[in-house]
Amino acid sequence: MEYVVVFLAGAAAAASALIIWYFPYVASLRRSSLIARSREEQLRGDSSRLAQQALDLDTRKRQVEASIAAHEAKKVQYDDLVRENTSLKQDLLRLSVELKKTERDHAAIARRQEEISQRTNQLADRYLSENVSWIGGKVTANNFATSKQRLLKVIEACRDIGFQIPQEREQGLLEDLKRQYEQAVRDEFARQEQARIKAQIREEEKLAREIEKQIQDAQREQAAIQAALERALREAADEHSAEVEHLRAKLREAEEKSQRAMSRAQMTKSGHVYVISNIGSFGEGVFKIGMTRRLEPDERISELSSASVPFPYDVHMMVSCDDAPSLENALHRELHRQRLNKVNFRKEFFRVDLESIRKIVESSHGEVDYVAEPAALQYRETLSMTDEDYEFIEQTVQSVVGDGIGSLPEE
Repeated sequence: MEYVVVFLAGAAAAASALIIWYFPYVASLRRSSLIARSREEQLRGDSSRLAQQALDLDTRKRQVEASIAAHEAKKVQYDDLVRENTSLKQDLLRLSVELKKTERDHAAIARRQEEISQRTNQLADRYLSENVSWIGGKVTANNFATSKQRLLKVIEACRDIGFQIPQEREQGLLEDLKRQYEQAVRDEFARQEQARIKAQIREEEKLAREIEKQIQDAQREQAAIQAALERALREAADEHSAEVEHLRAKLREAEEKSQRAMSRAQMTKSGHVYVISNIGSFGEGVFKIGMTRRLEPDERISELSSASVPFPYDVHMMVSCDDAPSLENALHRELHRQRLNKVNFRKEFFRVDLESIRKIVESSHGEVDYVAEPAALQYRETLSMTDEDYEFIEQTVQSVVGDGIGSLPEE
């Protein structure tokens, strides 16, 4: 029992001691646990930071390794540099040789180019000279504008191939062309003047023959009437009979006709100035103004209407005057700017209104009769003709002349 009491007392003492020890120990454990937890959290933070640093270090390591690899790749050994330097020296020497050869070739090409340029200039100068000579030889009184354009084209062609033609030389060539044209105009005028004089002589000779024939016919007619009158006077009982008076009237007419013919022979400048149009050939507002010395001026109009134009001319004025050349010249001078052909002044066609012509004629000659509207019968008939009418006319003419329809004579 004592043992039990002692055991229990010992156990109680041990338990007390254990309790006294346990609570401080538990408190110490709790503090250690708190410290351990704090340390654990700190370690976890350090672990995360270290892990991130490890990743950064790994990345930097890879970058450094890449840089080292690149540097190693770029690193050139000394022998390689020596070989490369030797190769570069050889290349430089070869380039130097090629450069000298190129310089010699360039100099040769420059000399050749200079020779070619000189030859080209010689040929261009010859080409220019020959064309200038040819153009000058072809200049007439009617082609100055065309000749000038040809000359300018030749000059432009020379400049296109590099042949320099100064403006002074171009102006000189144009001045030469103008002088050649002036000479051509003088020569042409001289030829035309000679032709005009010859034509005038032929016209005057023809007129003289016509007048002489009219005088002879009038004299023969006068002699016949005189003989008939004398015979009638011998046979008639009354010298004032109707037959005698009729013969006397005819004798007076024959004497007047003979007198007019002789007066006409003495007036070398007398004639007719005509104003005619042909709207079927030249259109509205175009007139031909000319002169004829023929006793029958309509013959000249018929000649002009024959084979040279498709339709006959219409006469607007036929002015008979003692000085026909002066009136014709006055008209041509006043209407000079209205010429249809501004190159050949021998052409007598003018684009003008009839009223202007009338005023000039009346101021130079006096009042004149004129026809304002042209008849233009054949032209208007052609315009108004239907295909059916044309076929009928063609068949009719063909039935009369047969296959000769294409060779009918001009009117």
